[in-house]
Amino acid sequence: MTTNLIGTLKDHTYYVCSVAFSPDGKLLASGSGDKTIKLWDISTMNCVGTLTGHTGIVLDVAFNGAGMLASGSYDKTIKLWDISTTTLIGTLEGHIYSVRSVAFNGDGLLASGSWDKTIKLWDVSTKQCMGTLEGHTSYVSSVAFNGAGMLASGSRDKTIKLWDTSTMTCVKTLEGHTSSVESVAFNGAGMLASGSVDKTIKLWDISTMTCVRTLKGHTNWVLSVAFNGAGMLASGSGDNTIKLWDISTMNCVRTLEGHTRIVSSVAFNSDGMLASGSDDDTIKLWDTSTMTCVRTLEGHTYSVSSVAFNPDGMLASGSCDNTINLTYIYTKKFINTALMTMNRCGLIDDIIDNIMEKLGVIDNKGNITGCVI
Repeated sequence: MTTNLIGTLKDHTYYVCSVAFSPDGKLLASGSGDKTIKLWDISTMNCVGTLTGHTGIVLDVAFNGAGMLASGSYDKTIKLWDISTTTLIGTLEGHIYSVRSVAFNGDGLLASGSWDKTIKLWDVSTKQCMGTLEGHTSYVSSVAFNGAGMLASGSRDKTIKLWDTSTMTCVKTLEGHTSSVESVAFNGAGMLASGSVDKTIKLWDISTMTCVRTLKGHTNWVLSVAFNGAGMLASGSGDNTIKLWDISTMNCVRTLEGHTRIVSSVAFNSDGMLASGSDDDTIKLWDTSTMTCVRTLEGHTYSVSSVAFNPDGMLASGSCDNTINLTYIYTKKFINTALMTMNRCGLIDDIIDNIMEKLGVIDNKGNITGCVI
């Protein structure tokens, strides 16, 4: 694998809280403490829109598949934006405290989790609130859809609630954590993971709505959890480590060490690469087949708050230094595919080498740079 920092996006005037790619990977949205969202064209590295209107910190951003962006803010509102025109198309009001988390499903619904202890479900076509989901007794920190009409909400009341979005009812309250639930994530096989301040991750079988395993080993808060598509779960923790768990055996297969401060965000790409963002100002890239760190990405000057991949191998990292770094991750699979494509197109070797050198894949002597996996 080799990497190439292709741009640092610097227009924000305060820290970057959240980054998200559009489904096609061509646009990046960044939500900031400067109360704005910026839209970035990945091909040009230019800001194509500064979305203003919030009166508080923008805590979370999310795209749907129909050209819409949602932003949740400390100002108690969610705003909906048309990304083709970069215009505001709706302000969703009703929460009485900050909106901490927003998520779309595939059926035109938006969920917003708030510090007012509720989740609201919104029909984005009508901009109307379809229902207020009540029952938590403390802040809602994380919401996630499973793609089959179910919503999970994690709360500082130590529970996760499962909601049927068709009936707007709570079908189960998942209990067992002994402290705040900071992160929830579904996989595609009927499982939910919850990461908690109690230093554990719990795995829940959605069909039976029961806890099938409590994953122990972290020595500080679990702040972020993420599944890949190959039966693996990653957990980032305040103990400065990431743990990789095999879902089939429910065992920890490796503890990834190297960060010197809290790991606040983890994300997988489609090639089995894991990125971890940390308060030590770095992102580490991990090869999950060998369980090793293959690159430490430096450049940020303050904590990394959010990491995300797009489908084309680009990594975005949002930081409290007010910037977003964009880095291409070139795996051996990518390099081989690119070489075969260029050869089929009849490009001569000198042109191919020149392209690869400009991408940072090879040096000026024709040698592959970095460690290729």
